[in-house]
Amino acid sequence: MNTCSHYDVAIIGAGMSGLAAGIRLAHFGKKVCIFERHNAVGGLNGFYSLSGRKFDVGLHAMTNFVRPGVKGTPLTKLLRQLRIAREEFALCEQKQSRVAFGPRGETSLRFTNDFAVLEGEVAQAFPAQIDGFRRLVAVVKTFDDVGLDAQPVSARLMVRGHISDPLLEDMLFCPLMYYGSATEHDMEFGQFVIMFKALFLEGFARPFDGVRVILRVLLAKYRAAGGERRMKCGVKAIVADAGRAQALLLDDGSTITADHVISSIGAPETEDLITPPARVAPPSVPGRLSFVETITVLNQQPARWGWGDDTIVFFNDSPRLEYACPVGAVDARSGVICLPNNFDFGPVQTLPEGIVRVTCLANNDRWASLAEAAYRDEKARWFAAVQASARRFLPPLPDQAAYERAVLTTDMFTPRTITRYTGHFGGAIYGAPVKHRQGRTALANVYLCGTDQGFLGIVGAMLSGISMANYHVLKST
Repeated sequence: MNTCSHYDVAIIGAGMSGLAAGIRLAHFGKKVCIFERHNAVGGLNGFYSLSGRKFDVGLHAMTNFVRPGVKGTPLTKLLRQLRIAREEFALCEQKQSRVAFGPRGETSLRFTNDFAVLEGEVAQAFPAQIDGFRRLVAVVKTFDDVGLDAQPVSARLMVRGHISDPLLEDMLFCPLMYYGSATEHDMEFGQFVIMFKALFLEGFARPFDGVRVILRVLLAKYRAAGGERRMKCGVKAIVADAGRAQALLLDDGSTITADHVISSIGAPETEDLITPPARVAPPSVPGRLSFVETITVLNQQPARWGWGDDTIVFFNDSPRLEYACPVGAVDARSGVICLPNNFDFGPVQTLPEGIVRVTCLANNDRWASLAEAAYRDEKARWFAAVQASARRFLPPLPDQAAYERAVLTTDMFTPRTITRYTGHFGGAIYGAPVKHRQGRTALANVYLCGTDQGFLGIVGAMLSGISMANYHVLKST
């Protein structure tokens, strides 16, 4: 591909938000280039190949799903702004998901893409709380969660104004936190609203072939609009002068210039590139929340083992949910089980192999300090521990030995993996706790999109890129 030394807009990072920003800008005739340090796009929501198989990372489900004809939602806005036909994503809905609390999930709330199911579950399991729950839902529906000037408010305090049972409170927070919170123990209420709508009021879906379908569509749109992309070519430094980015120094030693720079790599990571260092008060603090994920591939469908009903299970075995960086390497007391086979792919499509993914909170410092041999040993030890913990929240296996024989391969990623392939400091999946809703940085022409701008989930990430392109670049032209 032909390259040049000056662009209207340079985008750092080829994740979902960077790709969406690039498409939006290219549609309006901007000369735009995305710079990506790695050889694959997707960032936190990409995929990798191992022994001939492709494994999704990040994506358990695409949130914010609504059925055709529903207007005024994040998904419909995204499709319109990026000029994507709904059929191109080929989304298949979840069957059902659960929040399961107790040593073996004794208290459970089911939810589907029909919100009435969750409302009915709350009414049955927490009859004294249903009126307060409905009042909370009314607040969520009317709250402006995409306003760029919103002031941060504790979600815990807001929720406790309507719900008095700590168990129900934690059960509602658990999925929202695991799928988007960079804050320990709590969430900012705007973030809570975004995730509540995305998971409960809207829902889960997945393309049959996983995240690579979405990435293929985005890349095709970007190429068709005339956008340029430089892979294995990251940005080493943002050269600043007089409060603006004057140039970008690339990994290969070359330099380019741009009128605007949009960074999707995170606030502290972007600040770290600025040279000479900009005075940021206060400087962005990297997040502490990272994860491990185990992946098991089977030669039979999960339904063979009695696991055919649930798409995703959010679990916690303790009296209260402890959503925080664990003291040890992993906290296996709570987490997320994802069964990709259990989306409704229709009568003729079935994933060729069974897949079970389990995600738990992890301590980046514990993993980062290990020598290679100890790292491999710890992965094996925690793989077994995470699996054992998650099994308590699924129907018991009819035949343990047969299940073990059905395992074709396994893999596991850790905070160390996340740091290596995304560049996020501390392996922080959801970035820094403090979000920058307007995307502003210390430099007047450098803006944030993605995780640290504050929109969450795959749809949220793409909307973040679109919003920042509209707000900072296109509105001024």
